[in-house]
Formats: sequence, structure tokens, C-alpha cells
Amino acid sequence: MPDNRPRARQKNVTSGGGNAERRGSGLGTGPVGAGANGGYNGKGGGGGGGKRAIGGVSLPIIVIIVIYFLLSNRGGGTDSGYSSYDDTSTYTNTAEQGYNTGSQSSDIYTSANYTTQSFTDTSSGESADTSVSSGAREKYTEIYGDGSDKVTLMVYMCGTDLESRSGMASNDLAEMASARLSDNVNIIVYTGGCTGWKTRGISSSVNQIYQIKNGGLNRLVEDDGAKPMTDPATLSGFIKYCAANFPANRNELIFWDHGGGSISGYGYDEKYKSSGSMSLTGIKKALTDGGVKFDFIGFDACLMATAETAIMLDEFGDYMIASEETEPGIGWYYTNWLTKLSNNTSTSTLEIGKNIIDDFTAACAQKCRGQKTTLSIIDLAEFSDTVPDKLTDFSKSVNSLIVNNDYKTVSDARYETREFATSSRIDQVDLADLAENMNTGEGRALADAIKKAVKYNRVSQGMTNAYGVSIYFPYNKKSYVDKAVTTYEAIGMDSEYAKCIKEAAAMQTSGQVAAGGTFDPFSLLLGGGASSSGSGYGSGSADMVGSLLTAFLSNRSSIAELDESNTEFYTDRSMSVEDTAEYISMNHLDANNLFWNSEGGKWKLVLPESQWELVHDIDLNMFYDDGEGYIDLGLDNIFEYDESGNLVADTSGTWLAINGQIVPYYHTDTIEKGNDEYVITGYVPVRLNGEGAKLIIVFDNENPYGYIAGAVSDYKDGETEVIAKNMTALNAGDKLDFVCDYYSYDNVYQDSYFIGEQMTVTDNMEIGDAKIGSGQKMITYRLTDIYNQAYWTPAIEAE
Repeated sequence: MPDNRPRARQKNVTSGGGNAERRGSGLGTGPVGAGANGGYNGKGGGGGGGKRAIGGVSLPIIVIIVIYFLLSNRGGGTDSGYSSYDDTSTYTNTAEQGYNTGSQSSDIYTSANYTTQSFTDTSSGESADTSVSSGAREKYTEIYGDGSDKVTLMVYMCGTDLESRSGMASNDLAEMASARLSDNVNIIVYTGGCTGWKTRGISSSVNQIYQIKNGGLNRLVEDDGAKPMTDPATLSGFIKYCAANFPANRNELIFWDHGGGSISGYGYDEKYKSSGSMSLTGIKKALTDGGVKFDFIGFDACLMATAETAIMLDEFGDYMIASEETEPGIGWYYTNWLTKLSNNTSTSTLEIGKNIIDDFTAACAQKCRGQKTTLSIIDLAEFSDTVPDKLTDFSKSVNSLIVNNDYKTVSDARYETREFATSSRIDQVDLADLAENMNTGEGRALADAIKKAVKYNRVSQGMTNAYGVSIYFPYNKKSYVDKAVTTYEAIGMDSEYAKCIKEAAAMQTSGQVAAGGTFDPFSLLLGGGASSSGSGYGSGSADMVGSLLTAFLSNRSSIAELDESNTEFYTDRSMSVEDTAEYISMNHLDANNLFWNSEGGKWKLVLPESQWELVHDIDLNMFYDDGEGYIDLGLDNIFEYDESGNLVADTSGTWLAINGQIVPYYHTDTIEKGNDEYVITGYVPVRLNGEGAKLIIVFDNENPYGYIAGAVSDYKDGETEVIAKNMTALNAGDKLDFVCDYYSYDNVYQDSYFIGEQMTVTDNMEIGDAKIGSGQKMITYRLTDIYNQAYWTPAIEAE
């Protein structure tokens, strides 16, 4: 049997189980499983994401450290346990920069008054790559040397729900205040975007500016107005203020908040939700208006280490520090690297970046077991010199593969590439990995240039094939393609890559259209035959496919999330409808083959190997009939093959359970490295201490039976396109209510309900597979093809 078949997770049948029973009334949340936001087409579904304060006087560092320990997991928090401080500041109004500035009284604290939390260095001992390509521009920042450099670190801190829910911003402020800072280092923080700061004294009504000094926070600007933090003008005003009031030869900028990467950009202001995020175009405008060249620009936010970000930032900074993946909830750890910088303000930027990355990954390794962690520093001068031309050549080579009837190679390469924020379907993948997977000379040249421009990169265990720079490449959510093309034009990115993603997205869309479009499995429960959409598309001719593609041009409603407003990419392409139809007619999964054969008491799916080669994913979908309708128990990569390579249905009637309790579970992605190393990830919809969330479940070669890696908060549909800093660790005593989607017998979603009993988190939560009791259990398998089109087998009854 070929070794490129999808991998199944290993089952661990345990005691417990019983009936999967709904509890209470409907929650009114909308679907929480893979059927949310557009049905069952494509991988997984839904998805969400990913520090107290200061009064008018400087907050004593010993109090900040206590707060740090209380909130070090970035879990939830309340005002209890925190002291309040009286505001004793006096302010005078000045006209310069339009800000209210003033001075504050502050106490001085020595090192004897506080302790700092340290983390074991888990680095490999490697040093940053100090080589630079011969054609790279000169760096904007001149480092004087001998410790004489003046540093201004600008922290743009949009606190948002990360702070109001869990005190994450206050936690990081505490880490900054714990650093031993010299007079040559000024840390200036702009606060806003949050409905409820955990730190008393930081306003939730207006934006403010603070300086980290003497182990606490000094307020510099009491009222900068109520402005959206995602407005480029707000950021540019802050940059101008810092440049005027804290001039330095080394300027650094850190974006703190949610991140969405290439398409959505930075930031989520929970006070101004309708303002959206700050796109890459918006960031470019803010930095242009700010007028400062930066030594490094960093993102303590998710998903911003993209090629698009690097290309846009080149004219504003020398280095970028950012993460390809969603960041664990603790974010960057600030104390150690800031102290080292203060000890020598002439430290090379690469060494600063290495210290940031080492501190971050060491902290995550100790506090965020199982969570995906990435952080890299990219030389923007070298990147702009070596990558764009090779990206252009690579883009042309990918286009050539598609138009010369080898779309499968492109689709397979994209599918096998390391993807980030998989449950959120934002389609960001590692660029070097993608380039290498295409197996072309142009791809290998691009991958080599990227790896050289990334000067230091560290990832958590299991994060294979993450080399430091990602890129948008459509696969799960083609509705972003037009938006991406518009962004590329605005940031000055070469047009060849835009052509590349339009061609790939158009071919994928065509494959889905030919198969009948978006579909859900519920009609199969009533005895329907195998189908991708009810169209019964099997071995149709090129003429039949061409007719379907032509019809789609007139009515673009058959594919979830696509309509006339976001499908310009479909008409602006090189490959003709006739050539596209011919290719699809010769390369498609035949729905007529998707039927079960009974053999030796087992149900088997028998397909020719040429058909298996078109399958990317296999997932088991189970529905439990509770006498009034169907409980959707989710999608799990549970299956096996017989000696002949046929798929054998799992009719055991077991399902994933936590501490023996049946729970809905949705497999999102599988990453493999060779035959022995793998990471399988999925989620369980829950209410965590009353708040909507997803438990992230991880199975790997060291933990084949799985463990709970943490929880990710949910967001309402359309609330934000950016992604929250990733997981929050569970704490003993937390309360879990598991949530399921419920459907009527006529296939209509009714509501979402609690399932089973409330569970209290303990230190040892067991993941297993438990037997479901009485009640009909219907299963169907979802096969996903090279066009990311879902096909469903007929439903059969489990034991």
C-alpha cells in the first residue's frame, strides 16, 4: 500500500461512555462544529483564537511581580486580589504633538525589592546568521558601539479582549517593569482598545501613553482621546510623539495584540469592533506618516511573519521579528532581553532578536506544553534583495504547472505544506516548505533565499517545516483571493504571485463546481447514496464539466463563501474554460465508486489506486439519534486499511471521550515528518468557565493517545478576522461544559446544546475512546480531494 495515504490517529478504548445526552436548553450560539460558517466543505471549521495596573504614581515592582505570578498563564482574572492606587499626578497642557504631557512622582526600588521569573534556556546553542547578501541595501540604523547608543522602544499595546478577559497586557507590562533598565533605554507604551484594563489607572475610556521606569509605569499622556487602535492615524501619532520626546539613534517598534497576517493585518479593538483590523496597507500608511526608520519592527501578535509583511516593511525597518503561527497566550517574555539590552545598548540587532526568540520559546516550552510555537528574525534588507525576484520565478513556474495540466502537483504540494492557524482557515503556509514541495528548480532557489534571509528561527517540538516566513496561498477560503490581490497592489508586491494564486484558486473552484459545490452529509442519514453534492457527478465528459463551469459564471452561489463580490479571480486567469474542463474530466474523484462492500462482517470501500491518489483527507463523521433528532459528534481521522489497501469502516460505536465522557470532536489537521513523527490536532467545543472556547487536543508520536494542549477563546461570526494569541492553559478547578450541534430529522440545524455533565478540570485528564450506549449511531466518511471538495460515503449503522 502506498505510504502517501492519510494517517489515522491511534485509538485508546477506555471504560466509561454511555448515552450522548443533551442537557438544558439550546444555547443560541449557532453551529460550533465543522458545519459552522459554510457547511462541511473543506478541512475542519470555525476556529478562534490564540497582563494590572497603574494609578497615578509608579506601581511598586514587588506588586507587579505578584501580579505576574497570578496571571502568568494568561488565564482569566478579576479585579479581586489587586490593590488600588491614588492618582497624585499633576499635568500641564502643551501644544506639541497635540498630547497632554506631564510629570509624575515615583518611588525608586532597588533590586533587593523584587525577584524575576527565569526560564531554562532550551536553545540548541546555535547563533544567529550574521552574513548578508552582497546586494543588500545599507541598514537604516547606525549603531555607535561601546554602549553609547540611545534606544527608544515603542510598544503599541491594543489591550482588547486579551486584557479584559485574561490580563495578558498587564502581565507583559509587569515583565517590562521587572527589567533593570538603564537611562539609555526608554520604553514608551501606548494603551487603548480595551473595555476593562486589569490595571487600575489605565483608562478604558481614552487612550494613554506610559513610560516604563523605575520598576513601574509613569503616565505621560493622560488623555489622547478615544481613538480606534486600528486606525493608522493613531499609530502614526504615537510614533511622532516618541520621536519628538524621546529621540534616539535606535528606534524599535512592537505591535501588541491579535494578528491576522497577510490578509487581515494587525489588531482588534474591542471598543471599536466595526473599525476592523489595520491591514498591511494601513500599517504602511501609518509608518509612512510616522516618518521613523526602525532598527527592528516586532509583532507580539499572531501570524505576522509573512512574506507580504516583510516586503511591505522593507522601507521602514532593518529587521522584522514575528511568528508564523498563532502565539501561545503568554506571548513574548520581556524581562530578560530588556535587561540584557540595557546592559549594552550597542548589542547587535540580531543578538537582540535571538534573545527575544530564546526567551519566548523557553517560556513557552515550560508553560505551554503541546502548543505550537514559532518566532523568527528576518533581515529585511537581504529579504528585499534576494527573495522578490525568486518569488516571481517561482510564481511563473507554478502557473506553468497548472496551465500545462499538472494542477495535481500544485495541489499536493500545497496540501503537504506546513499550514498555520489551521482551524481558522486563513491559508497561510510556510513559503520555503511550499517552494520545496513543488519540486522545481525555481522552488528550491526560493527556499534557499528565504532560509538565508531568516537569520534566526526557533520552533516548538513537532513544528516541522516552519522556516520563518509564511505566505498566503488559497486552499480553504478562496473568498480572500481578491482581497489579497488588492493588498499586493497596494504594498508594491510583484504581480506574478497574484497571477499564481488566482490561477490556483480558479482551478480549485472549478473542481468544486464540477462536483456540484458545497454539500453537507445529512441527506445520507435518510438513506441517500454517496455524493459530493447530490449532483451524482461521476465520469462526466469534458463537455458536461464545461457546461457546469459556464453556468457558474452566471450564478456564483454554489460554492460556500463565494459570490459575485469576491470571484474576480475566477474570470481573470490564463487557462480557458475548455482546457480546465478537459483536465477536471480526467482528474476527479468518481462519486459512483463511493459505495460500501460487505466482506467478512466488515464494510469496505474499494477504490482504484488512481482514485486514492486524488484523496487528501479521510474523516469519520458520526451522528447519534437521541429519539428527537441527530447529535453531531464531529469528524475524526479514525479508519484503517486492509492488506489490499481498501478502507475499512469503524463500526465499533466508540467515540472520543474525556475522562470517559463522550464529547464532540473535530479533527483539523495532520502534520507528518517521515513515518515515525506526526502531530494530529483537533478541537472539542466547550464553555470554559462559562465562556465559549475550543479545547485543543493533540496526538503525536510521543503521546499517541492524546492530551489537552489548552483552550482557545471563541469569537462571534464576523467580530474579527484577526486571530487571538493562541491557547490558554487549563487550571485545576476550571469548569468545562461540552457543546454539540443538533439537527432535526429533516436535516435542519436546530441549536447547540450542552452534552453530558459539567466536568471539573484536574491535573490528569484522560483522552480515550468510549462506547456509546443505546440509540442509533450512524456513520459516514468524508473524503476530500485535490480540489478540497468533500465527498461522502453512504451512511451505515455502527454497533
